[in-house]
Amino acid sequence: MKSGIIMLILVILIYIGLYLSGSDTVFLALNYSFKSLKKLSFVFIMVFVMMFLIDMFVNDKKIAKYFDSAKGIKAYLIAMIAGVLSHGSSYVWYPILQSLREKGVKDSLIITFLYARSIKIPWIPMMIAYFGTGFTVGLIIYIMVASLIQGLIVRKFFEGE
Repeated sequence: MKSGIIMLILVILIYIGLYLSGSDTVFLALNYSFKSLKKLSFVFIMVFVMMFLIDMFVNDKKIAKYFDSAKGIKAYLIAMIAGVLSHGSSYVWYPILQSLREKGVKDSLIITFLYARSIKIPWIPMMIAYFGTGFTVGLIIYIMVASLIQGLIVRKFFEGE
C-alpha cells in the first residue's frame, strides 16, 4: 500500500514536471489515460462483480475439504478446479495447504492447485478485452492442462507412483 502511494506521488510529480517544462506529452498521456479508462470501465465493473460473486458463493474451506477427500485422477482434477476457483492472496492459502500437507495430501496435488491458481476468474474479462477471446480461452486451457501435467510429473518422479 505504501509503495503504491509513493508510486502515485512520483507519477504526479513527473506529470507536474512535464507540464512546467511546456511539454505537450502531459496532455497526450492524460488523453490516452482517460480513453483507456473509458474503454475499460465496463471491464472493471465486471471484475468487481465477479470478485463479489466468488467471494459470496465459493467457500475456501469447502474447496480444501474436497481437495483432501478425493483419490486418483479425480484428486488432480479437483485440485485443478479448486486452484482455478480459489481467490485471494497465495499467502492466505499457504497455511491451509500446509495443514492439508501435514494431513497427508500429496505435494503433487498441492503443486497442481498452486499452478492452476494462475487463472484468475475475475480478471478474465480484462484479459479478453486486451488479448481477445481465442487467446484467453487457449491460455486458460493450456494452464489447466499444464497444472495437471506438473502434478503428474511430481507424482511420477518425486513421489514414486
